[in-house]
Amino acid sequence: MYCRLEGFWLEIMRRTLSPVPRPGTSLGGGGGESTSVAVAVGSPLSKCNHDNSSSFASTQYGFVLNLFPKTSSRSLEKQKPKWNAWRRPFFHFFLCFLVGVFLGFTPIVSLTTSTYVHSRSQVGKVQLYDVVNHVMSANMLKNDSVKQESQTLERGFGKFLIIVTTTPTRGYYLHRLADTLKTVEPPLLWVVVEMTRQSRETSEILRKSGVLYRHLVCTKNATEVKDPRVHQRNVALSHIETHRLDGIVYFADDTNIYSTQLFQHLRQIRRFGTWQVAKLKKSTRVAATFVGPICNGTQVIGWHTTNVMRRYHAELSGFAFNSTILWDPKQWHRPSTQRIRHLDTVKDFFQASAFIEQVVEGETEMEGIPEECSEVLVWYVPMEIDRLSSSNATILDHLSISM
Repeated sequence: MYCRLEGFWLEIMRRTLSPVPRPGTSLGGGGGESTSVAVAVGSPLSKCNHDNSSSFASTQYGFVLNLFPKTSSRSLEKQKPKWNAWRRPFFHFFLCFLVGVFLGFTPIVSLTTSTYVHSRSQVGKVQLYDVVNHVMSANMLKNDSVKQESQTLERGFGKFLIIVTTTPTRGYYLHRLADTLKTVEPPLLWVVVEMTRQSRETSEILRKSGVLYRHLVCTKNATEVKDPRVHQRNVALSHIETHRLDGIVYFADDTNIYSTQLFQHLRQIRRFGTWQVAKLKKSTRVAATFVGPICNGTQVIGWHTTNVMRRYHAELSGFAFNSTILWDPKQWHRPSTQRIRHLDTVKDFFQASAFIEQVVEGETEMEGIPEECSEVLVWYVPMEIDRLSSSNATILDHLSISM
């Protein structure tokens, strides 16, 4: 048994100390001819008769060699995987260490964080309440301003006036109407319509009037129509409808005389307004007849008339209406979507009534102005232009200025 153990250790020493032959190299290590060296190593079984001293020395020598092995390139290569094997455990240890540190400080951080978040939430709530209150107050002020503005518009101040005029053969009356419109506060647009072409005289009067105007032309042949003024008014209505002008439309004949208060009352109209017109006469004993509504406050309850054949007893210069009725019928719940126009097939006496029937459905949609319809704001003077004398012109001018 002892001999087998001794042979086992000798075999380990032989394998450890014996060099590994490589191809193309000799064991002698010289540069000349290779010399083969035979090393005879006895079998462990054949050395059982050796003395104990030699066996003990061999054993001690092998033990010392095993404690201090010979370093070589192969042994260095074997040492590298040892560090690689320690890298993963070291990384796990470091990661667990960081997790432990983090968990150890978690209660303190959470406590301070919760206190900070709570304080920030309180500040945020206060700021949010301030913003909400500011927005609510701003909306209330805005609503109040809008309400005041709407009330102002309902009272009439600031509404856009669209004055439609058809021109005569001479420019005297147009010049007088321009002087009247010049005294009206803006915003105001004067739409003047001529037949066939723009005359030089009318263009010059408009340029010198100091009033915002639009000079339009009706291209229909004047010799082929019964009443050119009907088509001229339709051109103005088409212009308002096409450009969606938002304001109060009023047909102002240049032969009439107007009170400057009329244009202030026009701005009070919401949908359709009407008033009395005084028609001056020369051939009868009666100085004037009144045509227009009878009012209870601003509600129309009847008409001043001597002829019951018309539905609405008003003159063309005795009413005005909101222009949105022309191009926005849904706003006013109009049952018909047909365009509102003057009719060439209707006689002159029925022109105003036929037009009003397209705008309103009854007196309940009308507004009488001024209060109780107690004032005359328009005077109609039925005089031919070519028969007008200078004395009559002076009288009319004085009358228009004194109103």
